[in-house]
Amino acid sequence: MEIERAEFITSLPAYRDFPGIGLPEVAFAGRSNVGKSSLLNSLTRRRGLAKVSATPGKTRLINVFRVNDAFHLIDLPGYGYAQVDKGEKRRWGEMMDGYFSRSSALRLTLHLVDIRHAPTRDDMTMNAFLRDNGLPFFVIATKLDKISRAQRLNCLTLLYRTLSVQPWQVLPYSSQSGEGRDALLALLEKTMAPEAQASD
Repeated sequence: MEIERAEFITSLPAYRDFPGIGLPEVAFAGRSNVGKSSLLNSLTRRRGLAKVSATPGKTRLINVFRVNDAFHLIDLPGYGYAQVDKGEKRRWGEMMDGYFSRSSALRLTLHLVDIRHAPTRDDMTMNAFLRDNGLPFFVIATKLDKISRAQRLNCLTLLYRTLSVQPWQVLPYSSQSGEGRDALLALLEKTMAPEAQASD
């Protein structure tokens, strides 16, 4: 797959009708500051398409992007940011639950985790939610450029064990170098193939 066109469509406080709804969707889920916006910009090669912030918890809405006029990327609010009150956390949780329960176009969730650290309790909860609800997912191990090649195996092994996933369910990715981009594009192409959609 080649991404020839990518554009921001809208931000939603809750999942609802938006221009072009009905196209296949790929959701980005992960804790605050895991690099969802950076990955989206890297994947589409559109600098500034998604706003990147050094402040965790910046994405508080569901952001919708259309790619190649063929499918949507759905950037969900980050979870697990400690410095927000319980009411805000509950609102974010309701927003996430609302998305997963209402979207009939969801084809795949990319669950982003930071390769440098052991998955958090929130990461484990998110992964268990996807698995328990039978939602197709793939784990993207972000910030690959922040560790040495010698560290990769240990970091990935910890990730496999903590999230109870197989190595073929995890894709290491660097938004800085683009390592992993071709593999992720291939995954998206497979996900959007007519036979994949027909099997839903």
